[in-house]
This record gives sequence, C-alpha cells and structure tokens, in this order.
Amino acid sequence: QVQLVESGGGLVQAGGSLRLSCAVSGSISDINAMGWYRQAPGKQRELVAAITSGDTTNYADFVKGRFTIARDNAKNTVYLQMNSLKPEDTAVYYCHAAVFIATIVLRDYWGKGTLVTVSS
Repeated sequence: QVQLVESGGGLVQAGGSLRLSCAVSGSISDINAMGWYRQAPGKQRELVAAITSGDTTNYADFVKGRFTIARDNAKNTVYLQMNSLKPEDTAVYYCHAAVFIATIVLRDYWGKGTLVTVSS
C-alpha cells in the first residue's frame, strides 16, 4: 500500500505564505508522479501542481508564479510552497501520487487532505 500524509495547512492572511508537506510511505517504488489538488466547498477538486519522477512540473494557471512544487526523494516527501496567498486559495489541499504511462493513470493514491484558510 501507499500512504500519503499531508501537513502544513492552517490559517494565513492574504498575501502570506504556507508550505505544505506530503510524506509518502509504503510501496512507492513505482510512483512516478506526485501532485497537489485542492477542493473548496461546493466546488470540484482541481489540480494545483504536479511533478514527475523526471522533475517535470505542471501548474494550474491560477497558481503560476505564486506556488512551487518540489520533492525530496531522500525524505520521500513532496512540498507545495504557497506564496502570495489569496482568499480564493482557501480549500482542502490533497496530496496525490500516481503510477502512469503518458496520460494513462495505472494506479493512484490520495491523502486525507489539509485545510488551508486564507483570510482577507
């Protein structure tokens, strides 16, 4: 099994920063993509950022220039550095891991989420 545990969420004022962490454990050798998704109340879950085992990154347009995804293979941890936070960034942020070939996801895993609240 693969387990994902997020941490780092909390309350921050608009313009502030937070750093989310996702600790990955279990049978992780085949994981080749990690990402962060978020879901606000009444809205669908959406991709925030992703990173592949080859260090290719992908960001949603609404976070480009503000958020950075990174991973530390030695620690089996993926991070999301969030700067210049806006109230509309308020959501539960979920860590995601996937085994994929091209655009085909063979297996994927989700964390339980961490709440980020951005006040105005």
